[in-house]
Amino acid sequence: MNASTASTGSDWQPAGGHAPRPALTEVCPHFHAAIELIGKRWSGAIIWALDDGPLRFAELKRSIPGLSDRLLSQRLRELEEAGLMAREVEDGPQVKVTYSLTEMGEGLRPAVRALRKWACEWQDSLP
Repeated sequence: MNASTASTGSDWQPAGGHAPRPALTEVCPHFHAAIELIGKRWSGAIIWALDDGPLRFAELKRSIPGLSDRLLSQRLRELEEAGLMAREVEDGPQVKVTYSLTEMGEGLRPAVRALRKWACEWQDSLP
């Protein structure tokens, strides 16, 4: 194995004798970026929590036990900057901030639901 195949794994041969797969960055850097974004700790849980509709900060926090205020705020900002989530501020005597999935975020629903189904089926086998 030379240095280039060692780093990319391009000499990997899947079962069944299929042609080797190119390195992830050769296939689709967009896929890699998406996995990095939604694979961050708690991001998937936030997307899952917003699946049923908009929630306020406290409601999100209650629906995801163990998530700190600081990390929830950080992930919400990241998801908003990525265009997956929208933040709506309602002025009034008490400011109301509501978070919801954007059209792009809603596009993740089938993938998140499929991943949840897979995890439930295989949870006993997961580390």
